[in-house]
Amino acid sequence: MANLLLVGCGGIGTIAALNLQSGGKARVTTVLRSNYDHVKQHGFHIRSLDHGVVESFRPDTIRNAVPNVSEEDIEPYKYVVCTTKNIADIPPSLSDLIRPAVTPGYSVIVLIQNGLNIEKPILDAFPQNIVLSSVSFCGSHEVGTGQIVHEDHDRAFIGAFDNRNLDAQVQKDAAKEFVEIYKTGGKCSPEYQPNVGWTRWRKLLYNACLNSICAVTDLDTGCMQLADGAIDNLVRPAMQEIRAAAKAYGHDLPEELVEAMIRMDPIAMYNPPSMQVDLRKRRYCEFETVVGEPLRAGLARGVPMPVLTVMYHILRAVQWKTKERNGLVTIPEPEDHSVKR
Repeated sequence: MANLLLVGCGGIGTIAALNLQSGGKARVTTVLRSNYDHVKQHGFHIRSLDHGVVESFRPDTIRNAVPNVSEEDIEPYKYVVCTTKNIADIPPSLSDLIRPAVTPGYSVIVLIQNGLNIEKPILDAFPQNIVLSSVSFCGSHEVGTGQIVHEDHDRAFIGAFDNRNLDAQVQKDAAKEFVEIYKTGGKCSPEYQPNVGWTRWRKLLYNACLNSICAVTDLDTGCMQLADGAIDNLVRPAMQEIRAAAKAYGHDLPEELVEAMIRMDPIAMYNPPSMQVDLRKRRYCEFETVVGEPLRAGLARGVPMPVLTVMYHILRAVQWKTKERNGLVTIPEPEDHSVKR
């Protein structure tokens, strides 16, 4: 049985923990922060499309901080699974966060996270470790403390990021092994997908475009489909920019994926995507990895990306405001002290 640490037990992380634990092939330790006390006492209350109603779910072990394997003299973690939001411009970095739990050359780091190029800082920090990509399609949200609503079947496309310091076959085998551990409970559909770049660019059709435009306009995916001109003049052009950027890197995203992503959420679902939820709750959002990285990648290959350029800089400005609100940015006082900000 694999000793597994999961960092980030929100909506996606909780369903991942449930699937991994119910399969019986992993002992699951989770790291919780704001919901730690509640879950420790009451467990998670889950309403799931895949699992039904699950009362008082508790992972095998619950921690409120990332364990330090060497200092605590505990069994090394075979897998360190990261389901936190990837907010690249807010410290601490993910590599710093998980470093105490990673055993060099042994732990397999699994990134169940959105965005492009998220593996680069992890490979730099842990050059002797296998790093896996999991592109997740799993509509799951923490709607209250310890309360999870899971509305879409848990699908994941899993493969190995290329670590040139390690044998390619060993990395592929590690990805296949994690798929088996994940799917054993029988309530989810993980799939081995070696073309990691294609799966990540494919999800960017939704996340870099629909997700970001919903966040900026505060229109959920249902209202976005109803709003005058929003799909034709914002969403579709942005998705074509992602298709062109992906093609510049050798990843052909079929035209029909555009319409599939636009219509993925039924209108009457009125689903607010993750970035829109974050902005409504005045939280930081993961715009750098989801919008900034594909934008920079496309521009580097000469791909015009006017819609995503505007979305990126609006989100960057909004993030700056959130930083200022939280004390990470200081600005001069107004010269006229009667002026209130």
